[in-house]
Amino acid sequence: MNFFEKKVKLRKTSQRLHIIAALSTLIFIAYGAKLVEVQAYQAPTLSLAATDNRTRTAVLTANRGEITDRNGAPLAISVEARNLTADQTKVVDSEETAKQIAEILSLDWEELATNLIGEKRFVYLAKKITPAQWNAIRSLRLPGIYSEKTTDRIYPANTLAASLIGFVGAEGHGMSGIEYAFEEMLSGENGSMKFEASAGGRQLPQGLHSQVDPVPGVGLRLTIDRDLQYVAEQSLAGQVDAAAAKSGTLVAMEVKTGKILALVNYPTFDANFPSESDPTTWVNRALVDSYEPGSTAKLMTVAAVINENVAGPNTQFIIPPELKRPSKTFRDHTPHPTLQLTLTGVFAKSSNIGTILASEMLGEKKFYEYLKRFGVGQPTGLNFPGESNGKLPDLETWSNTSFPTFSFGQGYSVNAVQIASMYATVANDGKRIPPTLIEGFIQNDGSFKALEAKEPIEVITPNSAKIVREMMETVVSDEGTAPMASIAGYRVGGKTGTAQVVDPECKCYSDNVIASFIGMAPAEDPEIVVAISIHHPKNGRWGGRLAGPVFKEVAQYALQERNIAPSEGAMKKLPVEW
Repeated sequence: MNFFEKKVKLRKTSQRLHIIAALSTLIFIAYGAKLVEVQAYQAPTLSLAATDNRTRTAVLTANRGEITDRNGAPLAISVEARNLTADQTKVVDSEETAKQIAEILSLDWEELATNLIGEKRFVYLAKKITPAQWNAIRSLRLPGIYSEKTTDRIYPANTLAASLIGFVGAEGHGMSGIEYAFEEMLSGENGSMKFEASAGGRQLPQGLHSQVDPVPGVGLRLTIDRDLQYVAEQSLAGQVDAAAAKSGTLVAMEVKTGKILALVNYPTFDANFPSESDPTTWVNRALVDSYEPGSTAKLMTVAAVINENVAGPNTQFIIPPELKRPSKTFRDHTPHPTLQLTLTGVFAKSSNIGTILASEMLGEKKFYEYLKRFGVGQPTGLNFPGESNGKLPDLETWSNTSFPTFSFGQGYSVNAVQIASMYATVANDGKRIPPTLIEGFIQNDGSFKALEAKEPIEVITPNSAKIVREMMETVVSDEGTAPMASIAGYRVGGKTGTAQVVDPECKCYSDNVIASFIGMAPAEDPEIVVAISIHHPKNGRWGGRLAGPVFKEVAQYALQERNIAPSEGAMKKLPVEW
């Protein structure tokens, strides 16, 4: 190689080095510029994106307000629970993960596995699992499996007052009963928490964190007495089953306050597992269903007649075998020859004919006014979901048969609480106090705020009410229709009823009946009214025989529980016949 060739090669090598150096310089400049751009200009944006990628938002469930009985015994409470969640992008082995979780929760692992596959950063796997179940799952350290705190609604007494209290759905919202009616008050307001999490899902101690605290719901204290409710439920259920009846209701009311001490519907359901029961059992039929009261409504007719001084307990009536009125002939429930009964006898023996004759002494306009004053067709004021007001046709629409049939309880309708309230009016010296189910509210700080008492409305005078109560005692005597409702040591007043049921298809009366008894004790100064209705019984028909024994058992327990002294004087003996 000559000198010239060597010089050319050296010059080419030098050029390559310069090119490489230049390219390297350009690359370093580019990287430097990018680094400056990232660190100086894009740093806040990238940092925020990274934070967002690590940030989780958890719902902080508000503690739902508890529901208790009048003495503070729990009827509905909330307990700690967990919602099981997953980040599908972090699940390593969906099949094995599903199998391990399913074994703890007793779920179908194949269905569970489908929720573990995909790109979703947040999915629910199971809701309201117990803390113990979550601890068992957490101990497995399964990638992508997390939980969030929540609460579960528990009904400690299971079936007790279930149709009254109601239940909550899967999302924690009230679905029926008190839970639904007071949803906004009971539920409170959920909070939230944002935090940075590690790849394993754990909160970073030094990471960003913000929290909005939940606001707990307000609790409710009901007027219901849990122990009396239990006794009433057991007694009614036994009699409904024995009578092979379709259903039954019971209302026990505190006379001097209008507070409902027991509200029973049978059949019932377990509020902890509502989906396992017939949805028809969720209905609070004592308030939602209305029916023609039949002979129990004769109380209002007799009270109106006495209060207007057109007749008294000893007023004499001739009761023919049948009574002809325009468009219809009326008969009593049992055929009889001509009878000579006092007004007390008419009431004690539940004569339809005698009741018509008594009401005609009053006149239909005045009679209509008393039905309204007693609350027929009027809201109870309880504002229960789906509550029926009953029905009382306007006076202007009455037909030729309306007045006589209304006098003995056919042609208009009431619900079970309404008719119980009407009897409580007579028991309370003629003053009607609107019924109530709410004792008061349990505030977030644990304090109790009582509900304001409702103002009484005078329907009849105290003296008229006293006379009617004395007549009611005859019903429970051997001369009346309900001797089985008597309670040893106590004076008891009441009235039976066997109301025919209208068939909605033919709009005519069917063979089905509602057998009722409504009573009060002690009759001389009543503390409690108990109203029982047994619907569509197959074994038996009469209210005294079917509902009377239930009254006796429930009222006797209530009197003893409340330490009510036995009656001192004997009932006033009123003549039944003349």
